Amino acid sequence: MTSVSVITIPDSQLARDVTQFIRDTEDDLLFFHSSRVFFWGALTGTRKNLQYDSELLYVAAMFHDIGLTARYHDSQRRFEVDGADAARAFLRAYAIAEADIEKVWTAIALHTTPGIPEHMHPEIALVQVGAGMDVAGRGYEGFSDDQRQTVVKAYPRGPDFKNGMIDAFYEGMKRRPNTTFGTFNDDFLAFKDPTFQRADLCSIILHSPWDH
Repeated sequence: MTSVSVITIPDSQLARDVTQFIRDTEDDLLFFHSSRVFFWGALTGTRKNLQYDSELLYVAAMFHDIGLTARYHDSQRRFEVDGADAARAFLRAYAIAEADIEKVWTAIALHTTPGIPEHMHPEIALVQVGAGMDVAGRGYEGFSDDQRQTVVKAYPRGPDFKNGMIDAFYEGMKRRPNTTFGTFNDDFLAFKDPTFQRADLCSIILHSPWDH
C-alpha cells in the first residue's frame, strides 16, 4: 500500500471497494489522477493541521471525475453532478451517515467551482486542492520533491498527462456543451472545437424578455 509522509490510503472495506469500482470504471489516466488527488489533498490537510476524515476524502477523490467516463457521455447534467450522484448511490450501500454522504456529494459537485470549497468542510476543500494541484499545478511548491516523486511513481502521470486530461474533459462534455456555462469547463470545448460558441451572460440579460 502506498504511503507518502505518513499518508496512506484508508485500509477499510469501503476504501477497497471504492478502489476496485473506480479501477474497473476509469482508464489509467483518470484512475491514477484520482489517486493522486487524494494524496495531494491529504498531504495538504495534514500540513495545515486540518481535521479531515481520510476515508471520506478518499471516496470523494476517487469519484470526482467519474462523470467524465463513457457511461455519462450522453448525460445532459454537469459531469460533477453525475459524479456526486454516483458516489452518493455507492455510499448508501454502506453504514455511512447521511451528513457524511452529503460532504462527499458536495466535494465532488464543487470541485471545479473556485472560491467556495475552501470555506467549507475540509473534505470538500481538499478535493478541490488536490484536483487543482494535479491538473494545473496549483500549490506545487507546497509539496517536497520527495512527496511529488513518491506519489507520481506510485500513480504515474504518463507520457502526456496534460493533453490527455484536456482530451478527457472534452470527450466528457462535448455532447453537453450547455452544462459548461458559468464554469471554466467551457475552456476545454473552446480549445478543442473552433466552432464552439461560448454563452455570454451580458447578452442573455440584454436579450431577456424584460422591457428594461
